[in-house]
Amino acid sequence: MTTTQSRLLGPAEVRSLAAELGLRPTKRLGQNFVHDPNTVRRIVKAAGLDGDDVVVEVGPGLGSLTLGLLPVVRAVHAVEIDPVLAGRLPRTAAERAPAFADRLTVTTADALAVRAGDLPEPAPTALVANLPYNVAVPVVLHLLAELPGLRRGLVMVQSEVAERLAAAPGSRAYGVPSAKLAWFATARRAGPVPRAVFWPVPNVDSGLLAFERREPPPGDREAVFRLIDAAFAQRRKALRAGLAGWAGSPAAAEAALREAGIDPMARAETLSVEDFARLAATRPH
Repeated sequence: MTTTQSRLLGPAEVRSLAAELGLRPTKRLGQNFVHDPNTVRRIVKAAGLDGDDVVVEVGPGLGSLTLGLLPVVRAVHAVEIDPVLAGRLPRTAAERAPAFADRLTVTTADALAVRAGDLPEPAPTALVANLPYNVAVPVVLHLLAELPGLRRGLVMVQSEVAERLAAAPGSRAYGVPSAKLAWFATARRAGPVPRAVFWPVPNVDSGLLAFERREPPPGDREAVFRLIDAAFAQRRKALRAGLAGWAGSPAAAEAALREAGIDPMARAETLSVEDFARLAATRPH
């Protein structure tokens, strides 16, 4: 693979592009643009990509991360909800990474509504993105469900979200996001990201989350996810009481829990996704 690199965006280039587009970053769309080339290089390296990978990038914005990805992968499918940003991105790639611009395709869409058929071939193998923080969890879960070819990913999210997504059963941060992500993948925190690398500077800390797809436990995903939602809606209660609504009564919940080999007095945060799958299988869908 050629060693030619893109010309990455620094603070001056990011502000110049934003001014050209009349862009005022909005909190609604979670727009905080990375303007530090070293951070981009770090993310690309940490993602562990190779020349056969096809990356789906959600929320490419002005193209900071896109320019870092293009030289090292087979293709980048960028999904951008803002039509102005989506319209400018191919030209940015042509100007700053001319040797690789043909590897980029841009889809103007809400990532939460994207279906596999909306993206061109080849199918994505990795998710690498600076995700809008207000939709980070549902975007990751949606894309893992919708794109079976996604084998791994590295996403930048709010630090607390990274902690929740990577949390193990029994830990304080473990909850619905961690249990659902565990259905699809193993996850780990991959380091902090300083606030100063963004424009505008966010008022929250950021972190990297890495994940690798794994085989899910046996069972029906939708049934398991409904059970996870029900269990954590009453997370302070023992499961015998907390799952009374799901099972029909506390006694029925206790019977299902015992059948699944789970202590009826346990709490939701102690159960692994395998436990939830086993428990869900005791109830008719």
